Amino acid sequence: MSNNEPVAGTAQSTQRSEAWKTAFTMLQSAKPPFVPEGAEAMTVLVEYPPGDPGAPPHRHSGPAFGYMLEGEMLFELEGEPERVIRAGESFWEPGGDVIHYQDGNNRTDSRSRFVVTMICAPDQPMLTLVEDEELAQRQHLRAPRPGS
Repeated sequence: MSNNEPVAGTAQSTQRSEAWKTAFTMLQSAKPPFVPEGAEAMTVLVEYPPGDPGAPPHRHSGPAFGYMLEGEMLFELEGEPERVIRAGESFWEPGGDVIHYQDGNNRTDSRSRFVVTMICAPDQPMLTLVEDEELAQRQHLRAPRPGS
């Protein structure tokens, strides 16, 4: 390429791409709860080795929107049956007073990787572990599990 040729995307380029009109694919749509002033948004990459159970039961102070990059995740939120999320699929959770029971690697032969954008309530941690006593008190809110 000579130094006199226009570079794509610059003002000198006279051709406009039409690719942007079909470049977007809707992966998920959700109506999150109200986001208070002072909330913080963060995007994290989570990587688990083969067969890793993931984080212990926990909750997030605000909604979380995720996308599975690689592998599979066993995902379970309070009141919903556990399900497998595979690479290329998205997920979300409302946060707040909802226990996130599982996010572990569903595969024993490969790692899992996913990216999550979370909106944290002001002055609250991104993730709070749930104590065993509370898990026992809320057991009736957990969806039936396979084999139970």
